[in-house]
Amino acid sequence: MSETSEDLTWRKSSQSLNGDCVEVASLPGAVAVRDSKNPDGAILRFSRSEWRAFLEAATGGEFDER
Repeated sequence: MSETSEDLTWRKSSQSLNGDCVEVASLPGAVAVRDSKNPDGAILRFSRSEWRAFLEAATGGEFDER
């Protein structure tokens, strides 16, 4: 990824109350994800279709404890 963390506009969920969350940033054709507690750490990159599949699974309860 040629962008640096400083080049991106990072967002996190309004539901994040304790700061233990991830932040996302939009890229052309992709989504970047990082740990909000370690903003200088690794940045993961997902295609928009991969990110959409993850969000659908998460909102559909696929990752909920059973």
